[in-house]
Amino acid sequence: MSDAVLPFSLNQFSAADIAAIDAAIDRDELVRRVLELCNIPSPTRREREAGQYVFDWMAEEGFAPEKVALVEDRFNVVGRFGGEGDGPNLLFSSHLDTESPFYEPVDRHTYRPETLADPQWLQAWLEDEVFFGYAVGNDRGPMVCFIMAAKALKAAGFKLSGSLYLTACPGEIGPEPVDEHQGVASLGKELGAAYMLAHGGVAPDFAISAEGTDFGLNWAACGYAYYKITVYGEALFTPILDHETQTARLNPIVRMGGVIEAVNAWARTYEKTHAYESEGGGTVTPKVQICAIRGGNPQSIGASSEVCSIYLDVNMGPLQTIGAVDRELKAVLRAAGFEDCEVRPYVFRAGAEADPVAVQPLKAALDKAHASVRGGPMPVGHTVYSSMWRDHNVFNLNRIPSVTMGPVRWRPSVDDLVACTRIYALATLALCGRVA
Repeated sequence: MSDAVLPFSLNQFSAADIAAIDAAIDRDELVRRVLELCNIPSPTRREREAGQYVFDWMAEEGFAPEKVALVEDRFNVVGRFGGEGDGPNLLFSSHLDTESPFYEPVDRHTYRPETLADPQWLQAWLEDEVFFGYAVGNDRGPMVCFIMAAKALKAAGFKLSGSLYLTACPGEIGPEPVDEHQGVASLGKELGAAYMLAHGGVAPDFAISAEGTDFGLNWAACGYAYYKITVYGEALFTPILDHETQTARLNPIVRMGGVIEAVNAWARTYEKTHAYESEGGGTVTPKVQICAIRGGNPQSIGASSEVCSIYLDVNMGPLQTIGAVDRELKAVLRAAGFEDCEVRPYVFRAGAEADPVAVQPLKAALDKAHASVRGGPMPVGHTVYSSMWRDHNVFNLNRIPSVTMGPVRWRPSVDDLVACTRIYALATLALCGRVA
C-alpha cells in the first residue's frame, strides 16, 4: 500500500536525520541500562522495584512519568514525549515481569532443582557482546530500546507532532486466579496493559508491543482459555482394595489416565483444525497442553483420593470463540466415555488481529525504518510469535491497530539492541511526524 492511500502520510526522514539519531544513541548507556534494569529481580507479582527504576529513569529524561495502578506495588509506568501537533499517536509497551519460578513451595512440584538454580531467572550479564538472562529477551531489553529511542529523538532535537507514549506494565505473564488462589494477589493481566489503557490517560492511534521477534512483524496473536477437568471417585481403603473390580472404575487418579489420553489425542488434531493464516502473522497455530495436575493429600494416603483434576492451556486463534472450544472439548471427553467429569474454564482471554487496512501506516513506518537500518521491508515474524499471547492483543481488541516487533528473542547481542533502538526511533519519526 503506497503512502498516498494511507490514512496518515508518513514523514520522510533524511540521511542527516538518521545520522542525528545514530549519534544520539549512546551504546555504552544502552548496555548499562539493560544490565541495571535486568538485574532487578522481577518475577511476576514482584515488579515494584523494576517499575520504580523505569519511573526514575523516565523522570530523569524528562518524560513526565506517572504511575497507574490497580494494585499499589504493581503499577504501570506511563511516560510521554511529543504531542506538539496533530500527527498520529504511537504507544510502546513492554512488560516488567519476567518468566520465572514464583520462588514459593509450589515451585518444587514444577521445576527440577537444577532449573530452579539457573541464575538467568533473576540475573543478566554480558559475555562476548551477547546478553544472557531471561529478563533481557522477555521483556526488559526491548523496553530499554524504546526508552533509548525516545531519548535519542529528544536529544537530536526532534519535536514530534503526534504523542509518543512509553509504557511499562506488570502482569503480562500472569498469574491467574484458580482454586484457593483468589483475589488481587493472584491477578495478572487485569492490572497491566489493559488497566493502563483504560486508566492511563493515553490515546494511541497505534501501538507496538515491544518484545523479541527476531526483527519480524506480527499483528495477529492467540488468546487462551485455561480449563480445569475434574474426575470424582471413591476413597478406596488400601487394605481392602479389590483391584479387579474397583481401581479402574472408582479411583479418580487412575481414571484420569484415560482423560489424559483423550485430551492428548485431541491436542494433536486441534492445532491442525484451528490453524489460521494471517497476512500479519503467517500461520497462527493454537495448541493445547496439560500443564498441571492435583489429586489427594500426600500426608494421608491410606486411601485413594476422591478427586483428581488436570489443568489445560488451550490456545485460541483470533477467530475462535470460547463457546465453540468448550463444546469441542466436552464432546471429546464424552466420546471417550467420560460423561461424568466436570469441565470448566477458569480463564478466558480472546485472541485478536489488527485490522489489515488500519494497521498499514504502522507497518509502513516499520518497513521504512527497517529498510534504513537492516535493509528491505520487515519480514513476517515466526509463527511462534503469533501463536501466543502478547499484549498487542489488548490494543487490537480495543480497535487500536497494534503489532509486536522487537530484537532477537534469545540472547540478543548489543548490536541487536542498538539496531532495534534505531528502528524504534525512525519508525516513531516516520509515523508521528514532526513540527518545525
